[in-house]
Amino acid sequence: MWASAQNTVRQVLLNGGLHVSPTTRLDRLSEFFHLIQPVTTDRGLMRIGGEGDGGYLLPDDFEGLAACFSPGVANSSSFESALAGRGIPCFMADYSVEGPAEENPLFRFDKKFLGPADGGNFMTLESWVRQYVPGKSDLILQMDIEGAEYGVIMDTTPETLRRFRIMAIEFHGLHALCDKFGFELIHLCFMKLMKDFEVVHIHPNNRAHPVKLGPYEIPPLLEITLLRRDRITQRSPAANFPHPLDRRSSARFADFALPKCWFRGPGMAHT
Repeated sequence: MWASAQNTVRQVLLNGGLHVSPTTRLDRLSEFFHLIQPVTTDRGLMRIGGEGDGGYLLPDDFEGLAACFSPGVANSSSFESALAGRGIPCFMADYSVEGPAEENPLFRFDKKFLGPADGGNFMTLESWVRQYVPGKSDLILQMDIEGAEYGVIMDTTPETLRRFRIMAIEFHGLHALCDKFGFELIHLCFMKLMKDFEVVHIHPNNRAHPVKLGPYEIPPLLEITLLRRDRITQRSPAANFPHPLDRRSSARFADFALPKCWFRGPGMAHT
């Protein structure tokens, strides 16, 4: 009878456009937060781009970068303009717009979405990089593609991912970490990244406030900066958030601090 009642409730919710699944075990969440613990390195952080959304904190390690790949084009190109000012060409892509917010001789725009396969309005990160900057030179990735980042990361070979010395990625839908099945996808994605990269900064986008599960608070939107491990000679656990250069993503919404579980999870040593 209980199973029948469960099925009835599940069907009613599905008919209403909702789905319920088991929550993630807290010990699995603990594993995730240990995996992505941010570090402070010998390369200080600097802000690249505007004061609001579109600006990111990156490690000061730009010497020798061959290009930036920046999928997801919004109404500001301040990030790409700042890199172009350093002589770094910027390749941009987004099918939903006609081009970047400003013109620059170092910009190249493709009217395509990034995805896990080539065809139609989509291209893969793999083929995009190979088309414009073949070889082994170091690159930078700035990616804000509204949740498609997980499929792109899982599709891209480790060899291509390692070409990116620095990655600044806005991760969407992180509240799905509370869902048993959503957790597995997100965890796998970060396990792949953490084989070659360290998290060097995390900033919550204040457009969506955290959800809570047990002792954990999970902002649905996080801007995460990663640095390839071979670029780091000194590291220590990062413990001071927000960074002095952090700015709220949107002036329309109340700001909030990065929850401590993202850099001091329950049971973690405070250093």
